[in-house]
Amino acid sequence: MVFKTLAVLLSVVGALQSANAALTRRVACPDGVNTATNAACCSLFAIRDDIQENLFNNECGHEAHESLRLTFHDAIAISNKAGNIGGADGSIITFADVETVFPANDGIDEIVEIQKSFLARHNITPGDFIQFAGAVGLSNCPGAPQLPFFLGRPLAVQAADDLVPEPFHPVSQILARFADAGPVGFEDVEVVWGLSAHTVASADLIDPTIPGTPFDSTPSKFDTQFFVETQLRGTLFPGTGGNQGEVQSPLRGEIRLQSDHDLARDSRTACEWQSFVNNPVKLHDRFIDFMTKLSLLGQDQNSLIDCSEVIPVPPTLNVVATFPAGKTIRDIEQGCGSTPFPTLATDPGPATSIAPVPENF
Repeated sequence: MVFKTLAVLLSVVGALQSANAALTRRVACPDGVNTATNAACCSLFAIRDDIQENLFNNECGHEAHESLRLTFHDAIAISNKAGNIGGADGSIITFADVETVFPANDGIDEIVEIQKSFLARHNITPGDFIQFAGAVGLSNCPGAPQLPFFLGRPLAVQAADDLVPEPFHPVSQILARFADAGPVGFEDVEVVWGLSAHTVASADLIDPTIPGTPFDSTPSKFDTQFFVETQLRGTLFPGTGGNQGEVQSPLRGEIRLQSDHDLARDSRTACEWQSFVNNPVKLHDRFIDFMTKLSLLGQDQNSLIDCSEVIPVPPTLNVVATFPAGKTIRDIEQGCGSTPFPTLATDPGPATSIAPVPENF
């Protein structure tokens, strides 16, 4: 009886292994190098290699940051109230003459023009290329999650409306805009998840006198330092002129968006903001959640092909958040009253200026 039972168990295990192998069977791609679980994904390997070498230089630099920014600016301009037309469809490239002149898209024309040159030599729609390039670019940032990517977005049929939130908008207006984006919108905490992108970001036109100015002291690392430094005490510039939307950071060489400053202190979002400090696992998981939802705005996921395997696995990162040199808990302007601020060490040495993020193009 024991042997008979064992034989039955082994046969079941064998059947499960065979079924699993069938589910994960890969096809050889025409390039003779790569394989994929779906042949439709094979064309992406050449695009990936091209943009890694010729757009990103395999670095978490300016073009990677701007490509990630473009995924948001293309996708978020969709409204439940207006019938959910648009979303992550590439309209910001297809109708660049319309959308790049929207005030909130100021400066986005540069990465749009760069990406157009890559689109011209590959068979992929603008909607797919924008989301693909954003995910591939982020993969160069140590500590970042491997973002999912779905292939098959059709061409955009019309330009999006001017709906991208701006950094000087009040928190209530920003949260309302996100809540209206797509069939179900984004909850308040999800807005914080999406702003995790600012841990690898810089600004050129918020203050044109200091182009390439990062939002935190580690712009080439996808870490939680951003969530510490945005809570340091800063000075709000007047809401007009070249500094509109900017809060003066206490760290030299760093810029802070007014929207980041305010969301880090608003009662609806402050505790979620603080919860990311020294919590890279949550940072990974929630950013994947946000980016997946963002990348599918206006799209039917059932009609798309999962090609996430083509996205490179980002380098790992093992760091802890710290107070910048010369700063302590006394410099924190805490917005979350229900949870103590995490205990952090202070970086040694005198404070230094944070270097700008250089451009490749």
